[in-house]
Amino acid sequence: MNSSSAVVIRSAVLSDLPGVYRVCDWTSDPAFPEGVPGRNPDLLGHVYAGPYVVHSPELAGIVADCEGVAGYIFAVADTRAFAEWCEAEWYPTIREQYPLGSGRESDGWIIERIHTPEEIPDEILVPYPAHLHIDLLPRLQGKGAGRALMEWLFERLRERGVPGVHLGVSSENTNAIAFYEHMGFSTLAAGDRGRLMAISL
Repeated sequence: MNSSSAVVIRSAVLSDLPGVYRVCDWTSDPAFPEGVPGRNPDLLGHVYAGPYVVHSPELAGIVADCEGVAGYIFAVADTRAFAEWCEAEWYPTIREQYPLGSGRESDGWIIERIHTPEEIPDEILVPYPAHLHIDLLPRLQGKGAGRALMEWLFERLRERGVPGVHLGVSSENTNAIAFYEHMGFSTLAAGDRGRLMAISL
């Protein structure tokens, strides 16, 4: 475990997955703090949480309290290798469960992402081969947990000789963008829907 500013971080284990999926769903839209009504609550976790805990548990840190998992940071050191693993080991079963065109209308975009994962160009992956996801429930925000989780991860990536890490963020999430900039991330590309940010380690 690691403690920073009274925030205790531990490595995620498989039994954390239900709580991790819940946090992933609940933090996806600030307008719906307990998940978007009518949306399948598992789908986001199948893309942005579950495979990271299974593939790289040593780079999966969580903060939990008496109410359960309250926040996490997940990363992989090699984005390209992770994508290949997902294609071989993670997505086949999930694609069978969620064929293209299935599910509710609100689930359509994430089911498409399951079948057609986002690809990051080599000009990004050479200097920034790792990528991360970080989410905190409101009860954990403003207490130094975000910085503590980032520092926890950066230390582990540096130990593995990783030169840099990137992330994606919605253009509308101005609070997150400001936090990432404060942590030292810079914007590599920006569009109407989101931006790609990165930091050298």
